[in-house]
Amino acid sequence: MKTFTPKPADLTHDWYIVDATDVVLGRLASQVATLLRGKNKPTYAPHADSGNYVIVINADKIALTGNKLGKELYSHSGRPGGLRRDKYSELLKNKPERIITSAVKGMLPKNRLAKVQLGRLRVFAGSEHPHAGQNPQVFEIQQVSQQAK
Repeated sequence: MKTFTPKPADLTHDWYIVDATDVVLGRLASQVATLLRGKNKPTYAPHADSGNYVIVINADKIALTGNKLGKELYSHSGRPGGLRRDKYSELLKNKPERIITSAVKGMLPKNRLAKVQLGRLRVFAGSEHPHAGQNPQVFEIQQVSQQAK
């Protein structure tokens, strides 16, 4: 039996929409990273770009467990003195997209393919998105936060 290697003609990029309302950040990020890599397809290969487009809506309603509201998210611009640190509590109010993007980025492989896969992630704070023309399939995450119940 030979190993199956997908050809470029075999690769399809489907669109999925995920609602982040009352979903724990880590659970959401791991499911989204799986969809972005294409691991839900039978034609998955780690070296091939078989990933999907993922739309995350309601990013401002995500559940943060533990003491993450006091935790800081660090980023660096690459310039001298360019270290930036923002608290999760402030980011949840101002830019909740950045929280989800950085969590998903940490769960992708550290290679050139990750940049392409992360480029297929679309995160929106509200429930409206401009990608209705792509007819995204709804991807349901079953486990919601215990605090939300």
